Amino acid sequence: MTDVLVIGAGPAGLAAATAARAGGASVTLLDSSDELGGQYWRHLPASRPSEREKMLHHGWDHFRSLRAALGGDPGCTILLGAQVWAIEQGTPLTVHVAVGDPDGDHRDQLELRPNAIVFATGAYDRTLPFPGWDLPGVFTAGAAQALAKGERVAIGDRVIVAGAGPFLLPVAASLAQTGSTVIGVYEASSPRSLAEGWLPQPWQLFRAAKKGTELAGYITNHVRHRIPYRVGKAVIRANGTDRVESVTIASVDRHWTTIPGSEQTIAVDAVAVGHGFTPRLELLIAAGCALTAGGFAEVANDQSTTVSGTFAAGEVTGIGGVDLALAEGTIAGHCAAGGTVNDAAVAAHVRSRTTYSSFARRIDAAHGVRDGWPEWLTDDTVICRCEEVSYGELCSTAAATDHSSLGSLKLTTRVGLGICQGRVCGHSVEQLVARMAPADRAPDPFTSDRRPIASPIRLGELAAGASITPVPTQRSTHDQ
Repeated sequence: MTDVLVIGAGPAGLAAATAARAGGASVTLLDSSDELGGQYWRHLPASRPSEREKMLHHGWDHFRSLRAALGGDPGCTILLGAQVWAIEQGTPLTVHVAVGDPDGDHRDQLELRPNAIVFATGAYDRTLPFPGWDLPGVFTAGAAQALAKGERVAIGDRVIVAGAGPFLLPVAASLAQTGSTVIGVYEASSPRSLAEGWLPQPWQLFRAAKKGTELAGYITNHVRHRIPYRVGKAVIRANGTDRVESVTIASVDRHWTTIPGSEQTIAVDAVAVGHGFTPRLELLIAAGCALTAGGFAEVANDQSTTVSGTFAAGEVTGIGGVDLALAEGTIAGHCAAGGTVNDAAVAAHVRSRTTYSSFARRIDAAHGVRDGWPEWLTDDTVICRCEEVSYGELCSTAAATDHSSLGSLKLTTRVGLGICQGRVCGHSVEQLVARMAPADRAPDPFTSDRRPIASPIRLGELAAGASITPVPTQRSTHDQ
């Protein structure tokens, strides 16, 4: 029997595990969280359930069916609180896993050597830096929604949601449900960019008609809570001393460069900012998988990567939303278990993948980060919040050392070397460093996603050794 390891228990991972079991494989499903569902189905813990939790999520019934099927299946081992901290290349790959409390010092150490791996590790929030973004009260959009959906905590009384992308709409809805007054949603993309992304070949959108239903729900929420939606506007500064007290909003052109004289200041006590997502690639890179020019996992039609026996699904292959993640996860799990992409069992999912891949391309065309945002920055703007590296320090160090290499500047400024290891600032720093490079200098191949040790681990844990087994014998009791 084929052993399939699925890393990540969000929509793509749950779909992959379900499909692999249907294909006859034994499955081990890992997630670093203590709940199934990932960031999309982030829900209240079992100790604090809600009678109307279904109202907080799209596809909640589907999630519950996936959770119930996998949780009651003896052929699927679920390990929660399981952190993959390294992958060792070889045939087969060796996956190093620490299971237990992330702050504990007695975690179980496992070395897994499955026949096939499905990477469904999802994505991180991306928030572009701006003056004051390090003030208390400035949240990433994902963090604000996580607090609202997973803890029922309001981040503030008067809140602005800003950035780019459709994700701003559910964030505003979640905040309104927790009792926050959402002053407005500010989308940086210009009307022209939005039109160029969404309007070409509009008949293709009919295939994704369910997205229209979701959009109608968000529009209803905006009308009910009187939340204005503005386009071509961005938060360019957060103001305050001990915490955010107001934000400065400005009109931006199609390149996201500030239009002089358009600034306005709005009093708030919190702001949720998100400029899309960046894929969690460190494990794929550690495994030796190739990336596309756009910085995602390179996959074939069956979702296989360039490393034999490995597959990828969900946001690591492109930011496309839950429907694309479910389709890709199903295809990846089916093929990891020995099936093919031409099998009737996945035919509908292949069609769905085509539909929502097109939808994902529209999102990027309409809402993708533009290259004018660095004009928001001042010399004292903190770029790396962990190490408190400013934009001016980054620029002056690059000029003094004649270096436009990310690797070199990390060593000389410590940018991206803090506790988050560049997960928050890495891609923004890469763009800033690329802008500093002379035109005749070759692009820097170094990437902030290259982390051989994917998460912190104590030397004592390493010294204790690990049990080597193709499939863990222990089983999580969470969500069963």
